[in-house]
Amino acid sequence: MSSEILINVTPSETRAVVVDNGVLQEVFIERTEYRGLVGNIYKGKVCRVLPGMQAAFVEIGLVRAAFLHASDISIPIGQTGDLQEIEVPPISTLLREGQEIVVQVIKDPMGTKGARLTTQLSVSSRYLVYMPDTQGVGVSLKIEDEPERDRLKNTLISQLESEAGGYILRTAAEGVTEIELLSDLQFLHRLWAKLVDRKATLQCGVPLYEDLPLALRSLRDLFSPEIEKIRIDSKETYDKAIKFAEGFMPECASRIEHYKEGAPLFDLFSVEQEIQKALERKVLLKSGGYLIFDQTEAMTTVDVNTGGFVGHKNLEETIFKTNLEAAKAIARQLRVRNLGGIIILDFIDMEEVEHRNQVLETLEKVMMTDRARHNICGVSELGLVEMTRKRSRESLGHVMCEPCPTCEGKGYTKSIETVCYEIFREILREAKQYETSQFLVLASQDVIDRLNDEDSTYIAELEQFIGKPIAFQPEFQYGREQFNVVLI
Repeated sequence: MSSEILINVTPSETRAVVVDNGVLQEVFIERTEYRGLVGNIYKGKVCRVLPGMQAAFVEIGLVRAAFLHASDISIPIGQTGDLQEIEVPPISTLLREGQEIVVQVIKDPMGTKGARLTTQLSVSSRYLVYMPDTQGVGVSLKIEDEPERDRLKNTLISQLESEAGGYILRTAAEGVTEIELLSDLQFLHRLWAKLVDRKATLQCGVPLYEDLPLALRSLRDLFSPEIEKIRIDSKETYDKAIKFAEGFMPECASRIEHYKEGAPLFDLFSVEQEIQKALERKVLLKSGGYLIFDQTEAMTTVDVNTGGFVGHKNLEETIFKTNLEAAKAIARQLRVRNLGGIIILDFIDMEEVEHRNQVLETLEKVMMTDRARHNICGVSELGLVEMTRKRSRESLGHVMCEPCPTCEGKGYTKSIETVCYEIFREILREAKQYETSQFLVLASQDVIDRLNDEDSTYIAELEQFIGKPIAFQPEFQYGREQFNVVLI
């Protein structure tokens, strides 16, 4: 499989995408005014402890106080790198108001929610994640070869001191040599020593450690042997990437290119068009079927429809083929749109159990390439596929869009007819309460047009009923649902 990373850099924004065989798979956006906070370490101050929620709010220099749950204060134990189920003590025994603590961001602020924090600190390199407050060595689950897992674990353990802390071997560590692991290990120890020194001098609310900018973070996190090229359209960023790669990822340096062509970088593989499509609610399938994505505060729902696909054999076969294609498209769209949390998939109902199992297996197979941790729970009693996907940053739609000022994010507006009837009721209400010689209605042009046309008979009857004339004036700045009834 031919894969590329494209990095587009402008003064205000950096965008990185992963393309497999000419098809967009993932999109990452970082804007200068608002950089993602995940991975950053801060010296913070506890401003409020909430025993009823087993949580605390911590000031770390952001507009909104960040959220710290008691379970994120407890220390993981064990030798696997996984969190053990242990009883969480009351938050009041762990923290007090005014206390200074060192925390790390694990979720960016989203909507009305502040950032989420943990005291289980970690810093990452190319092959390792170092957790100074834990013990044990874990291996990424995506490394499936057992002999290789054992080799990596034993190699790392042989280099560790007794009090070295906890480590996780990342997916990129597969196949690396002992020397490369040792180099990463030494780098992380030097980095942590610097952080410890800085902690004593920094004030609360000041970042103790900030993760790499998007361009360099893309090299660290997204590069794999399958990546053939990394194209960067900024000479300055290209130079930084080469320097970073030569120091930490020598196998990557030869694949980095400075894109100098006349056409914009994202015009390759129609990336810009694909990003625009990912912002739309409807996704067309090649067969003629389509998907509908609805993202809400609580969950994301995906509805599958046959659309214009009529099939060739029978209804069951048509539905089955549509669902198979939909499963592959859904997995890709989840990555491109970066949808997380609870996700409900409403496939078209299938009668045959074998068909249901095949669709579910297809979904699980295509989701295996997803970097984000996910869990597919199977088919519910209502015939819905329930799944979760880890969410650490805002979705593509939330990054690039804002709620419509007309519908205020509802996705629909009142009909013109409904607004006209609301105006009638408001005029009657005002006529009963106030004495006036005339009423003036201010509304959008399409509402005024209906009042003067289809509803002109009702207006005449209303004027006769209240004994006052009614005038109309269009306001071009008004949305459809906005209107005012003025007493003259």
